[in-house]
Amino acid sequence: MDAERRAARRDFYERIAPLHMAPLWEVLHALVPREPVTPAVPAHWRWRDVRPQVLRSGELISAAEAERRVLVLENPALAGQSCITGSLYAGLQLILPGEVAPAHRHTQSALRLVLDGEGACTAVDGERTTMRRGDFIVTPAWTWHDHGHPGREPVIWLDGLDIPIVRFLGAGFAEKSADGVQAEARPEGDALARYGANMLPVDHEATPAQPSKLFVWPYEQTRAALRRLPARDADPHTAHQMRFVNPATGASPMPTLGVFVQRLDAGFETRPVRRTDGTVVVCLEGRGHAQVGERTFDFEPNDVFVVPSWHALALHARDDVLLFSFSDRPVQRALGLWREERL
Repeated sequence: MDAERRAARRDFYERIAPLHMAPLWEVLHALVPREPVTPAVPAHWRWRDVRPQVLRSGELISAAEAERRVLVLENPALAGQSCITGSLYAGLQLILPGEVAPAHRHTQSALRLVLDGEGACTAVDGERTTMRRGDFIVTPAWTWHDHGHPGREPVIWLDGLDIPIVRFLGAGFAEKSADGVQAEARPEGDALARYGANMLPVDHEATPAQPSKLFVWPYEQTRAALRRLPARDADPHTAHQMRFVNPATGASPMPTLGVFVQRLDAGFETRPVRRTDGTVVVCLEGRGHAQVGERTFDFEPNDVFVVPSWHALALHARDDVLLFSFSDRPVQRALGLWREERL
């Protein structure tokens, strides 16, 4: 292109800028890439490094002061944005004996994975569940929830939320309860009995997008189910991987967050696979290493690592391994965007 034409174009761009217009042809390659591009990078949080810092936060600020005492796991490439991928939030929350994290509700959907300690409780819309290591708990959008701790030891869990998705849509609302703790509406275990035993109340009709009435999946049951699966049936790319579902619909427990659990027997190596849903992975049992794109992470129990969109993942289990993970897959599938490539 000659200098005169380049100058004419620059002049044209300067003229349209005050009209809040811009030339698509200058940015089209970035807006519509040949394959997914994400600013998020692979990252790894070692439990032995982060646990002391989470406990230290309990010495510096109370649950009442903080409302939620959480250390956010920020993707190194997204510092200051409070997200672990472009669409997902993750953090480590601590509650100490005798504390209450007061009741509130919000349009963001949340999950909890209990990592350390026992005896704390979460209440969802008037029903309490006691938190035990490995339990997976959900607080669907706009449900009242609070946390309390009548036990004797600190309890730490992983929070996973769709905060970046709701923020992008401009649809975030929150409300604090006038009461710090919810009144009991149903006894503990009620939802598990009604919705978690391959039965439903006779008049319960759920739509595919409706959040699950079941809000806790006990680790004891999850682990037992995975252990029953025969080794010979392991998929070469995923080993034994299952997804948690709303038992009334078969859909994800929450419409924005997909949640999974995976078993790899000692010595098993998965073939690489890449997917469009960026994924947060937590090791619940065993040790191994994960190849995430060009990075390799040696993981052990309670370690967290993130697999950004379209980064190949290959796993090697040194011991028998159980992994928990969550992603934005339900959103991508609903929009016809989700894609997987098995390498």
